[in-house]
Amino acid sequence: MARRKKAPLPLLENLEIIDAGSDGKAIAKTEQRVVFIPFGAPGDLVDAQAYKKKRNLFEARITKFHKKSDLRVEPECSHFGLCGGCKWQHMAYETQLKFKQKQVKDAFERIAKVEYEEFLPIIGSSEQYYYRNKLEFTFSDRRWLTDYDPSKEEGGPADTNGLGFHLPGMFDKILDIEHCYLQKDPSNVIRLEIKKYALENDLTFYNVKRWEGLLRNLIIRTSESGDLMVIVVFRYDDMDIKGLMQHLADKFPEITSLMYVINEKKNDSISDLEVRLFKGNPFIMEKMPSPKGEKDFDFKVGPLSFYQTNPKQAYQLYKKAFEFAEFKGDELVYDLYTGAGTIAAFVADSVKKVIGIEYIESAVEDATENMHLNNIENTKFYSGDMARVLNDEFIEENGKPDIIIVDPPRAGMHDKVIKQIINAAPEKIVYVSCNPSTQARDVALLAEHYDVKKIQPVDMFPQTHHVENVVLLRKKANG
Repeated sequence: MARRKKAPLPLLENLEIIDAGSDGKAIAKTEQRVVFIPFGAPGDLVDAQAYKKKRNLFEARITKFHKKSDLRVEPECSHFGLCGGCKWQHMAYETQLKFKQKQVKDAFERIAKVEYEEFLPIIGSSEQYYYRNKLEFTFSDRRWLTDYDPSKEEGGPADTNGLGFHLPGMFDKILDIEHCYLQKDPSNVIRLEIKKYALENDLTFYNVKRWEGLLRNLIIRTSESGDLMVIVVFRYDDMDIKGLMQHLADKFPEITSLMYVINEKKNDSISDLEVRLFKGNPFIMEKMPSPKGEKDFDFKVGPLSFYQTNPKQAYQLYKKAFEFAEFKGDELVYDLYTGAGTIAAFVADSVKKVIGIEYIESAVEDATENMHLNNIENTKFYSGDMARVLNDEFIEENGKPDIIIVDPPRAGMHDKVIKQIINAAPEKIVYVSCNPSTQARDVALLAEHYDVKKIQPVDMFPQTHHVENVVLLRKKANG
């Protein structure tokens, strides 16, 4: 029996885009469904072709504009519309901030459903471009080809190698990047030089389906101190590696840490692999002012270290968390999901002691070293699964916290962690989050015992839909 063909998805005509969604897609509505549309702006009137259908929604692409929104501006980047990195470039920065503020407010009203005393205006970024200190690029022998750039089988270019970013939803296709506005130079110059050298010297680009090709990934890290780290990831060990690495060392003497990795696995993660030093230091130094501005902290950032990717806005984020806590000087503070100990260092001078917990053991090693670098002696760090480490015995051993600072990953906190925080009963919780939706979910679970005092959105990632948020919770009188 022949299989029934699926009915073609409809062309949705004269749709008015009414909102900017939390996942970076614009929102419109038909009588039956919500429609999510990438690269749209509220106020656009469009025709859109549906390409995905779920029970109560369509995902669709704009095929025609009947009217363009007054909120639209001309994107800086020539890759806008294909690259998934900066999906809000077509809206003015003040408009982006307005929708980010709304995103946080909606999360707390629709998900947390709690009362709050103060909702503060979002803190915008002084730099809207070139604000990231780390980018990772991917090599591929299957770069994205447009309608005007057919495949080599169809008489198109023989060279289909690319170095850039994955296209959204396509694990095997790379958008070849000419100029990226996210990281300051020499990031673009280094990336283009590596691609040029590779093509001139017939180095093979990776094919993820066949698990072939020498060149896999490129990581570039810059710092506020002026240090520069470059890591090239290769599929296998080869004589050609030395030639490329030496070329980079000669061409870019400003690279202070030049490293490479041999990754023979099928996934791109290098966290469990040896990072080999070719030239310079095995780390870069990052600087951040203290909360009162009287000194700078120094942080050693290794090739696998986590450090906030927008350091200037990270300072604003941590400063706000510091202000919310209103330290008196005698507090025992738990810093959960401490990472490399940045927040712990930030608050240590103003409290009695900081206890940090972090899942990744190497991050705890970084945190411990960073405390030594800054002559901070009132901190202690533990590694392990938060839901297992933070238990009654841990609190009994380390003391009952007066204040808990949490900065979990996007998924938020495990239920067990929330229960243990409630059990620890700190006077205040300062919750830093990169995902207001999961943060609002967690706050709802804390709401029986804690009042929400202040909410402060902070924009760490201009031109994107992402927003950070800081919440101050205080224990209820009967909590």
